[in-house]
Amino acid sequence: MQDARIAYAGSTLDRASHRRIDASWLDARLRDEASVVVPLWRDRSLIAEDARPRAVTLNAERAAAALTLADEPVFLGLDEEDRAWFACDLSRHDEDRLTGLSDGARFQDLGRVITVLGRGDGARLAYARAILHWHRRHRFCGACGQPTRSSQGGHMRECDNPDCRTQHFPRTDPVVIMLVTRSDVDGGACLLARQKQWMPGLMSALAGFVEPGETLEEAVRREVREETALELGQVLYWTSQPWPFPYSLMLGFRAETTNADALLPDRTELEDARWFGRREVAEIRAAGFRLPFRGTIARALIEAWLAEAPAGGEARDKQVLHP
Repeated sequence: MQDARIAYAGSTLDRASHRRIDASWLDARLRDEASVVVPLWRDRSLIAEDARPRAVTLNAERAAAALTLADEPVFLGLDEEDRAWFACDLSRHDEDRLTGLSDGARFQDLGRVITVLGRGDGARLAYARAILHWHRRHRFCGACGQPTRSSQGGHMRECDNPDCRTQHFPRTDPVVIMLVTRSDVDGGACLLARQKQWMPGLMSALAGFVEPGETLEEAVRREVREETALELGQVLYWTSQPWPFPYSLMLGFRAETTNADALLPDRTELEDARWFGRREVAEIRAAGFRLPFRGTIARALIEAWLAEAPAGGEARDKQVLHP
């Protein structure tokens, strides 16, 4: 399922991958005044502080000005009006030089506006941020150390060394995030945990990177076992979320434990881990804790569980939760 509460998802752009190898078409679209440019500066997106923050995109003269300052623009796709969208990285310039791109807007961390940015804006900015970050981190070939250059509309980098010519493709790191539950207590309970470096009081679902040679379900079981000593019965995929910090894909799961009372947090990984019943989750602020921000897959997993009717009980309205 795709949950509408999840940020950075739901892009309506047609990625038009067949156009990436058409250099003349891309060049024409870059010069087309109708085309749209998404500017980024050092991983920050251009945001206007109106009544509700919104993404600022550029076209016509301002788009052309941005492109003259950019390193290797990336073709993102086509919108419903057949306008081409491009992302451009302006990181090599001082921010003061970029003030004329848009009146009243400034470059901001995308994570800071996750709860207020429109769904389409968020998805396009996440796409642009992730792929431009990858470009900045892959200027040199991992095989021979020589410089690489952008190719295929920004969706590949190729080594310039004629004896190498290794092709490099955008990176996506898979991360499993799982809400572990127990049904052996009245109304059920979910497991929430925190790491020491997080903001004070924040409790969230367990998560971890997928390792080579394991399935997603195996990664869920391994992470839960390593961090809490819990074993799992059923493990079910729920939904996913692009997470452009810098280029992860969050893969959400629900999992039921078979030995809930054996909970033993690994203190090298977790500062705290404990079971919360539905009422405790709904009133978590009163206990001095807070949930992940709205828009995150962790928050959506928790809200979906909270809204379910437990055996012999009634579901709680997810709207009782604080932002």
